[in-house]
Amino acid sequence: MNFEYFFAKKIIKGGSHSFSTPIVRISIIAIALGIAMMTLSLTIVEGFQNEIKNKISGFGAHISISKYESRGLMEAAPLSLNRDFIQDLRKNENISLVQPYAYKGAVLKTDKENQAIILKGIDQDYNWGFFEDYLKEGRVPNIKRSKNSKEALISEKLASKLQLGLGDDFLLYFVQQRPRFRKFKISGIYNSGFGELDDQMVLSDIKHIQKINDWDEDQVSGLEIYLKDFDKLEKSLTEVKETIDYDLSARSIRESRLDIFNWLELQDINVLIIIGLLILVCGIDIISALLILILEKTRSIGILKALGSRDSSIRKIFIYNASYLIILGLVFGNLVGLSLAYLQKEYAFLTLPQEAYFIDRVPIEFNFLKLALLNLGTLLVCILMLILPSSIISKIDPSKSIRFD
Repeated sequence: MNFEYFFAKKIIKGGSHSFSTPIVRISIIAIALGIAMMTLSLTIVEGFQNEIKNKISGFGAHISISKYESRGLMEAAPLSLNRDFIQDLRKNENISLVQPYAYKGAVLKTDKENQAIILKGIDQDYNWGFFEDYLKEGRVPNIKRSKNSKEALISEKLASKLQLGLGDDFLLYFVQQRPRFRKFKISGIYNSGFGELDDQMVLSDIKHIQKINDWDEDQVSGLEIYLKDFDKLEKSLTEVKETIDYDLSARSIRESRLDIFNWLELQDINVLIIIGLLILVCGIDIISALLILILEKTRSIGILKALGSRDSSIRKIFIYNASYLIILGLVFGNLVGLSLAYLQKEYAFLTLPQEAYFIDRVPIEFNFLKLALLNLGTLLVCILMLILPSSIISKIDPSKSIRFD
């Protein structure tokens, strides 16, 4: 055990009845509160970003493929499923699912109300996981390979606005040359909280859109691709573009919903500002505690200097002491912050207005790598902030400080 660490340990053990004790305790509490707030900020922003990304991807997948000549979502040129590249895509290690889709604009008509909607056509292999999580009533449509399914899934907002309920029938009118209509039956009602899309999206069998567009059974608007790791989106998009045929285009969800992703990136800036300010406050608190400790131990510093201790060695003693206080604050702060975050994740006692935030509760997501880096960064910054204030030790005169009381 080196001299500096030994002396710092003695100060820590013997300081329980000194006049600096209340100030030191306040500093520890301040650091603990700061790290608790930083932990909550990080877990909330991480949770919020993941929730919104999952909701956007649930409606539109991570990557979508369509023909180059397609004129928007509603006027897509047909893409044949009898293409070799589809099997190559399914072999990609980061692709979990490739599924066909088709969109068609329509007017949902009841006896009292009309509403413009988007009909999303899906097949029997469609992954209903996202919509099953947000089902309010009923079940997802039962899409069969052999015949058309008239079952449809609509949002709670649409059902309420048009006064429709589970099991009710409704008509969809398709405005085109030779206007057509189809009759559907509500098998389920969902509420994702994503108002913009809930207001429009109705899901049913893709065969209806194929017949209305006079397409063959193997023709669709495009393909949706879901990834195993969203963080590899850009890399996977490049691989998809290299795999598909020359007459097709691939677009990521980030490109198609740039407004949402820009908004999510602003949250990163906000949390960085919050964390920066809280680390600064923690640093100022520990500097105050260090200066009080130096003032209290002025006589001891003079004796150590008189015995031949170097200024750098004495500075290490107080930096070790202050580092111990920082670590105590980090431990208690993490206990408080992680406990509150866990309780919110399990019991969702803090709610949000869903109309404004797209979710009805404060979301929590634990990214332990980021939390570890946050703690390490806080510790290092606070210790670095102690180097300059600790230089006051070099200005203490042994002859005067030994008489100091």
